[in-house]
Amino acid sequence: MASGSGSLMWFRKGLRIHDNPALEDAAKGTRFLYPVFVIDPHYMEPDPNSFSPGSPRAGLNRIRFLLESLVDLDLSLKKLGSRLLVLKGEPSEVLIRCLKEWDVTKLCFEYDTEPYYQALDVKVKTYASNAGIEVFSPVSHTLFNPADIIHKNGGRPPLTYQSFVRLAGQPSWASSPLSITVSSLPHVGDVGSCEISEVPTIEELGYGESPQDGFSPFRGGESEALKRLRKSIADKVWVATFEKPKGNPSAFLKPATTVLSPYLKFGCLSCRYFYQCLQDVYRNVKRHTSPPVSLVGQLLWRDFFYTVALGTPNFDQMRGNRICKQMTYWCRYLGMTMMNCWRLGGMLGQDTLGLMLSWFRSALQVGLDASSSTPLCCMFFNSWRSGRDVFERLLIDSDWAINNGNWLWLSCSSFFYQVTARYLSAQILELPF
Repeated sequence: MASGSGSLMWFRKGLRIHDNPALEDAAKGTRFLYPVFVIDPHYMEPDPNSFSPGSPRAGLNRIRFLLESLVDLDLSLKKLGSRLLVLKGEPSEVLIRCLKEWDVTKLCFEYDTEPYYQALDVKVKTYASNAGIEVFSPVSHTLFNPADIIHKNGGRPPLTYQSFVRLAGQPSWASSPLSITVSSLPHVGDVGSCEISEVPTIEELGYGESPQDGFSPFRGGESEALKRLRKSIADKVWVATFEKPKGNPSAFLKPATTVLSPYLKFGCLSCRYFYQCLQDVYRNVKRHTSPPVSLVGQLLWRDFFYTVALGTPNFDQMRGNRICKQMTYWCRYLGMTMMNCWRLGGMLGQDTLGLMLSWFRSALQVGLDASSSTPLCCMFFNSWRSGRDVFERLLIDSDWAINNGNWLWLSCSSFFYQVTARYLSAQILELPF
């Protein structure tokens, strides 16, 4: 019997039904379930001053991918007797208003390591705690809890892949079946005076009409993610022999990877389910590649950067970042001029595709930063953050921890201070799959 009047499920990433511990807990023992997504102006409002269409933080390709993912999530929820409640505004303010107006006894959302969301969570958790509302925020966007790894390492994140893998071991959940299917969900309760809308279109967000051929061919959503996953793991030989960074650097529309990175970024695909599917393949083949070059190895790289990002204040900056080499970038005007040439030349086509293969990413990253140990970088007189911002804007799979981590690495600003072919060949470079 339902004990609480209602639960609120706050979607941010984790835009899926399968293996969603927060959603599963929110649906338990409750009469009503409020599945909420907040359109955040911080990421969604048009910025007329940016060098390409989009908001101050994201290009139009990634915004469109997110909207497609939300439409897919809404359809899945409706099949289960529910729906997605879309609201607009500063997320913590919107959530607190909903908690005040709705009869909610439990708030559930997936744990997020990004500083922006951590700050939002503090506000919402503080209100919920004072109001006597239970909060459940499980870790399911990564294979491991980054905080646990940091604790095992004496309070600081491990700064080498090998030390991370040694500390992490095997995921505690890996031997147990994950909750992949949901048969039904509680109905949505009375939403009172809260302004609920459907998932907005690009035009409704204020971007005007955009030609379809100007968009990435990769559609967002859990349905597409699972379809791509099934197609990838069906080729057991390919999965077993996958070895990063081998692949065709000229392959775009038919890349030599799974192209699952944007689906992992938005949580349309559970990384834990992906991990279990890969392990199932490995158990049924005679031999397979191993980390760091295998597909499982790429998932571990992803967790590695999430862990370092969580445990490093100012991870996305040079100043105040204790693991970042401190540089003086001289000749700023020339640096920005060459930066614009790099952006217009090297990133040409990414406005359309929104994706870039790892091999090409590494070439562009090494060619940008002014690290004294990298001759090509010295020519550009510019900070790694400038290139990071371009990638963050244009790529649909841009992930805060991974994008910053890779720019720190390939600019020789952290982790390793010499770039060699060996190290270049080992990186996930933000598009690991």
